[in-house]
Amino acid sequence: MENKINYQLPNEVADEAAGKINEAVSLLSPYLIALNAEERQSLPKMSDGTAPFVEKCLDYCESDAQFAPPFLDLEGFQNDMDSWEKLMAILRPVQQLVANLDDTTTQAGSEGYTTALMYYNSVKQAAKLSIPGSKTIYDDLKKRFASNGNRTVE
Repeated sequence: MENKINYQLPNEVADEAAGKINEAVSLLSPYLIALNAEERQSLPKMSDGTAPFVEKCLDYCESDAQFAPPFLDLEGFQNDMDSWEKLMAILRPVQQLVANLDDTTTQAGSEGYTTALMYYNSVKQAAKLSIPGSKTIYDDLKKRFASNGNRTVE
């Protein structure tokens, strides 16, 4: 397997990145909400395809207000769109960051797990050959593969 994660992330970089993310969370938290699954499912969604329509409707509401129903809250509409545009400008790079973080942690974890399995299998063979010190390590590590029943999966 190719070793794609052949570096050590400096503590300073990890700490600074985590600090900046926490700062962004603190800055934005007063303006963010949480939806439950049912709420999220029931809402009409704005996408790249619907955004131009919504923006055009806002433009018309502002220029031709006589066609707006009396219960339409123009200021609320303007605030919604302003918030959406600003938050989308933040969300897009965060989504890219999350995808890249997920890919990188998946790769690093896979490499670490594969290496651990190589060590485990080596210790397992050493225990079968009764090499001193290997059985204690093997007995400790094999717990990872114990199932709820009587059989062990390795």
